[in-house]
Amino acid sequence: MGSKADLEWAKKIVSGLQKFNIDSEIRIASAHKVPLICYDIIKEQEKNNVVFITIAGRSNALSGFTDAQTYCPVIACPPASDSFGGGDIFSSLRMPSGVAPMVILEPENAALAAAKIFAFSDEKIRSKVIEYQEEQRQKLIADDASISVTETR
Repeated sequence: MGSKADLEWAKKIVSGLQKFNIDSEIRIASAHKVPLICYDIIKEQEKNNVVFITIAGRSNALSGFTDAQTYCPVIACPPASDSFGGGDIFSSLRMPSGVAPMVILEPENAALAAAKIFAFSDEKIRSKVIEYQEEQRQKLIADDASISVTETR
């Protein structure tokens, strides 16, 4: 996270990761204010073949900085904001060449994307992803069956 203000957003991501039995660690390190500490955290964590999910709003340097420093996947999940008419999202979308964090706006979907990355090499997580997707399908089927459609004449 870029700051402690992002903690509630981070907790939503952690909750999503728990559905897939994926351990997580929450850290705070602003790429603007403490770049050397941020760099040290990235280098220490990448030894564990992680997926970084970065959470920073306004001017999101954290996601690009993280991506440029590691070979591990980076998912930017900036918190929802009405600042600047929502225009601060562009700081997550517009990256320089050679810097490519994925941007996913919903915390649960960021967790799902991380799970899918881990699913390439972890059969247990793969099974959880498949189960989750099937639950989503069945919920839609049940929701459709629960509504009554009446014909108008």
